[in-house]
Amino acid sequence: QVRLVESGGGLVQAGGSLRLSCAASGSIFRFNAMGWYRQAPGKQRELVANIRNSGITNYADSAKGRFTISRDNAKNTVYLQMNSLKPEDTAVYYCNYVNMGGSDYWGQGTQVTVSS
Repeated sequence: QVRLVESGGGLVQAGGSLRLSCAASGSIFRFNAMGWYRQAPGKQRELVANIRNSGITNYADSAKGRFTISRDNAKNTVYLQMNSLKPEDTAVYYCNYVNMGGSDYWGQGTQVTVSS
């Protein structure tokens, strides 16, 4: 089992910044990918950004140029630095971990609210 603990969400004004953290623990050895998804009210969960074990990153078009995903292997933690936040970024952000066997694990979610 893999446990994911997220932190860093909150309320911010448009144009502001937040940094989300996701710490993984449990049966973690090498991951396939870790990343962040978000779900706004009435919408489907969507990928924001992820990072593969190789270090290759992938971003949603809406996140490119504003968000940066990074990792600290020693702390088994992935970060999402979000700059120039917009009201449409308001959502619950979920950390995702995919192990080498392809199994998905999810965090409990952290709320990000961007006021206009």
